[in-house]
Amino acid sequence: MKWLGETRHKATQHDDLTHLRWLDIYLRGKLLHEISREDIDQIIKSRLHEGSSNATCNRTLAVIRAILRKATNEWEWIDRYPSIKLLPEPKRRVRWLTREEANRLIGELPAHLVSIVQFSLETGLRQSNVTELTWDQVDLDRSCAWIHPDQAKAKKAIPVPLSKAAIQILKSQIGKNDNHVFTYKGSRVIQVNTKAFRNALKRAEIEDFRWHDLRHTWASWHIQAGTPLHALQELGGWESADMVRRYAHLSSDHLAKYAEKMSGEIH
Repeated sequence: MKWLGETRHKATQHDDLTHLRWLDIYLRGKLLHEISREDIDQIIKSRLHEGSSNATCNRTLAVIRAILRKATNEWEWIDRYPSIKLLPEPKRRVRWLTREEANRLIGELPAHLVSIVQFSLETGLRQSNVTELTWDQVDLDRSCAWIHPDQAKAKKAIPVPLSKAAIQILKSQIGKNDNHVFTYKGSRVIQVNTKAFRNALKRAEIEDFRWHDLRHTWASWHIQAGTPLHALQELGGWESADMVRRYAHLSSDHLAKYAEKMSGEIH
């Protein structure tokens, strides 16, 4: 409870709570200093046995490690804790849609999701930043919007330049709700990764695609259009340049002149 209180600012605390509820079965009633290497091994074994990926298992281990680290180094409740090594995670290719796939998906979506998906593809904003967007965060005259620091994953304000298409999407929402931009039957949209979204993906014959992949799609399109990595990092509100480099392979324009230097006729 102390750890949750000190980390309430985390954008991912809801995910941490999910992991803690799962861990309750294995760690309930144990004192911190009683958590052993054997307990950790059993947690890993159980996670993997139920079909979880290494990545999911690692998120669970990271929560345990974070709490034990604080209990040792900051709170001084315990003297030491077992070494917790994360499992190897294979690097997955970035999942993104082609323009043709995006149009197919939009053609299968219910009307209220069409606007949200289109706006997501125009701005690259995360799901919560779109569904929680309010009119006082939008300036149509200056063609911009903004995400406040407490709404951003990196806890830094994000400026959002609005394209002409994004502005038209926003104008189509005017009058539906005095506070929130995107609505369903006049009320704020809370959940978008719904059965309706998943069914639309099936009808559009798009597989292995999550809502967050709309952000990957936006970033991929930017790179293919020639947007520099440093500009994309600022547009997307990424704290680390490493998060942006995963898209770099989608464009080789900046390398073309070097490839041409080695070009020659083969006889």
